[in-house]
Amino acid sequence: MQRSNRWPIGPWEYVDRLRLRRAALRYAAHGWAVTPGAYLAGHRFACGRAGCPIMGCHPAIECWEEDSSTDPVRVARWWHRRPYTVLLATGWKFDVLEVPAAVGLRVLGAVRLHTGILGAAAGDARGPVAVTPSGRWMFLVRPGVDLRPELGSCLDVLRHGRDSWIPAAPSRTPQGPVRWAVAPEQTGWQLPESAAVQTMLLDALEALGRRPRPVATVSVPRQMSTARRAA
Repeated sequence: MQRSNRWPIGPWEYVDRLRLRRAALRYAAHGWAVTPGAYLAGHRFACGRAGCPIMGCHPAIECWEEDSSTDPVRVARWWHRRPYTVLLATGWKFDVLEVPAAVGLRVLGAVRLHTGILGAAAGDARGPVAVTPSGRWMFLVRPGVDLRPELGSCLDVLRHGRDSWIPAAPSRTPQGPVRWAVAPEQTGWQLPESAAVQTMLLDALEALGRRPRPVATVSVPRQMSTARRAA
């Protein structure tokens, strides 16, 4: 069998590319817009754009906000040659509440213990939860609700809405792969109300001795999100 030398890749990169493409197509099939992110090359990320100074995870295409897609043909084409990181565009089908590991673990434990007995006011907080190897927990919720002022005062609590993104499993980083603590399939691809999850985040912070004070709410735009991950 004749092979092209234009994009030489090793066997592990080939397997990674197939796994990432399958995952990207699965997300797209459920209406979650994906975009290719820079792929891991040694201990840094490479996007293929000449002169790009960003060494951390970032979108591999310039106008990723407009080009994010659920079209299977387009998605398959993106992962045809390179093992790009799978990035999920936020603010459309879902927002993401990103928190430190200690908070995320406590909230996930509370959700599993108390689902169904929290009462109608708390709502159902069950939903997909992704975890990065650096210890950031990402709760996917229904879009469009700002952070409560108390959560906005916490610099390590972020809301990803429009013009932001998150890396999705099974994307790799120098520290290891992104994984699902609660996979979308486990919740039937259903998302909880943001207010219900935010209430539980506040409870977790207070239990950890961090009583937030209300301040102005801040969401994460594209440039802040990319710069933070590149640091």
